[in-house]
Amino acid sequence: MTKARAWADEAVRRVEADANRSADTHLLTFPLPDGYAEAGLDLYVKDESTHPTGSLKHRLARSLFLYALCNGWIQEGTTVVEASSGSTAVSEAYFARMLGLPFVAVMPRTTSAEKVALIEFQGGRCHLVDDPRAVYAESHRLADELGGHFMDQFTYAERATDWRGNNNIAESIFGQLAAERHPVPAWIVVGAGTGGTSATIGRYLRYRRHPTQLCVVDPENSAFLPAWSAADPNVTTARGSRIEGIGRQRVEPSFVGGVVDRMIGVPDAASIAAARYATQRLGRLVGGSTGTNLWGVFELLAELRASGGAAGASVVTLLCDGGERYAHTYYDDDWLRAAGLDLAPYTETLARFDATGEWVPER
Repeated sequence: MTKARAWADEAVRRVEADANRSADTHLLTFPLPDGYAEAGLDLYVKDESTHPTGSLKHRLARSLFLYALCNGWIQEGTTVVEASSGSTAVSEAYFARMLGLPFVAVMPRTTSAEKVALIEFQGGRCHLVDDPRAVYAESHRLADELGGHFMDQFTYAERATDWRGNNNIAESIFGQLAAERHPVPAWIVVGAGTGGTSATIGRYLRYRRHPTQLCVVDPENSAFLPAWSAADPNVTTARGSRIEGIGRQRVEPSFVGGVVDRMIGVPDAASIAAARYATQRLGRLVGGSTGTNLWGVFELLAELRASGGAAGASVVTLLCDGGERYAHTYYDDDWLRAAGLDLAPYTETLARFDATGEWVPER
């Protein structure tokens, strides 16, 4: 066996050993307003913040490293470069340090200071760009300049994860629901950043022939919803998303629209208001993309309740990361004012939902 092959074998062992040391993330019950339980409706939130690097992106980073190692793209000493709005870079920096590899994250200058600090804590270096659309070209340039490997999560997310099973997030959800009163959910609701998670879940649902439908929620200024609605993958937007981790200005290669049953657009202020509401209901800080998920979930639950189905149903979504990363943005009223975000009408919608179960959202 060559030295290069021996190094790659050891690298794969270390990544797999890390997975074995980590218990699966918890599936939490979310307390719903009066009337929903009586209608047989249950909401579950899969808490991805409990991964070692604190977010859903830990799964993706592990898969991307294994994919690159097994393709021979990463070798001993390779500098790993990634285009990321934050959480993926945190997780990839963790695995790069585990393997003794340099890591550079190319990200928009608007990325929260908390995420930059987390990347640097994991041993990574942050390369900031003013235009969010420039992260791709700059990542390619840096990787070429450094003789490294551009991980390119936006292209490889949907193919690096085994959507048939192998303890992917979809298989985990169904395993954890097995003893619940509605073990096959009516809906699974997720956002899209790379599109890898929605592709994995959507393919798994079809592979296992589950009747569960997949809803993708999308924030302001994202290309995914208008492109999906128009069946035009060339749609782009002029601004980047303010909800970190989801929403893109173009349709990423890993977004598989054919496995999506429905999409719901969510205003940024609604996402943040719902994140704050979830923090109160769960007793823990959650990030903005979790709020985006829940805004879409509440709409679907209200529809299920209004349909009057006696059998009831369950809905599942993700707690993508913790709100500690957004202390100076989504949980900072001064930042909200400067950003021109008024949470009041959305907070009122959530308060009415909490008190009466009625869902009449602002748009």
